[in-house]
Amino acid sequence: MLQSINELEQRKTDLAKRFPENPLLLPKDLKPSADGLQVISLLNPGVFRFKEQTWLLVRVAEGVSQKEGALFFPTLNATGNTEIIEVPLNDPDLIATDARVINYKGLDYLTTISHLRLLSSDDGIHFSEPQSDTAIFGQGYLERFGIEDCRVSQIDDIYYLTYTAVSDNGVGVGLQTTTDWQHFEHRGMILAPHNKDCAVFEEKIAGKYYCLHRPSSKEIGGNYIWLAESPDGLHWGNHQCLIKTRPGLWDSARVGAGASPIRTEKGWLEIYHGANAEHQYCLGAFLMDINDPSKIIARTTDPIMVPTEAYELSGFFGYVVFTNGHLVEGDLLTIYYGAADEFVCGAHFSINEILSKLS
Repeated sequence: MLQSINELEQRKTDLAKRFPENPLLLPKDLKPSADGLQVISLLNPGVFRFKEQTWLLVRVAEGVSQKEGALFFPTLNATGNTEIIEVPLNDPDLIATDARVINYKGLDYLTTISHLRLLSSDDGIHFSEPQSDTAIFGQGYLERFGIEDCRVSQIDDIYYLTYTAVSDNGVGVGLQTTTDWQHFEHRGMILAPHNKDCAVFEEKIAGKYYCLHRPSSKEIGGNYIWLAESPDGLHWGNHQCLIKTRPGLWDSARVGAGASPIRTEKGWLEIYHGANAEHQYCLGAFLMDINDPSKIIARTTDPIMVPTEAYELSGFFGYVVFTNGHLVEGDLLTIYYGAADEFVCGAHFSINEILSKLS
């Protein structure tokens, strides 16, 4: 599998200085949210600083212990509680060839259901859950299959939580806001299906909010990164396609935004993920004009991070590095990322080194 993206050459482009403590979090480190469930994976945390601590908003994917002869998968019912659906393995209407998604009677279901869990750290390495209830679950029929991959952006004293809202109606972008991380305002779906990977800029530009997002179509077009603007952070328009997949390269099948773009002297720097036809995920970067982010200045040809460690190559879904959370301190960029769709890890980068790879 490694040879399909030219392993030796791609390793040379990897700029990540991985934490020696990786993985920082494993599924066994967190308790299930309810009886009858088990934590399958910890994925792709949003990241922020609050009260002099580093916080992760981790996606916790839970499943059901399987029994012989049947397949079990969880969903949220109308009351917001988890219910378990059971399907016999010999049911002719069942297609279960993917570890992540099954198809039953023509409809897609997830094999796990995700919620978000807050963990904090004094040193950015050792994380634990506060004593109070820190879980954020899906709400309503548009989040029936859970909420995933939250990005956290701070504008003034408001934190914007944009996440993937999943249901049998499709995959869209949900929004919640908070100022104190105890009280949350549920703003509903702000970008309708099929859409995900939404990262809000942490500054207004000419008085407008901006975000990156990823609409997609199975029939025409592709999995591309788009830009949108808003007068209030809720209603989005003037959508423009920014970054497309590139045939023959590591990001040939899909691309998607990571966390909020980083303001630099050269422009807005965005770390993004890309995948090839074999579903192997790496990280790259592109640069947008500081005053007009619809203008792309440069993009890395090669990835800046490639799955190389055992915990990135083997897990619930192997050969994956995926980020939607980071912290910036001068030139130091600390990325927290999901590895192999199972573990939470950390790595340091130099922003100037990333900028030097853009062309």
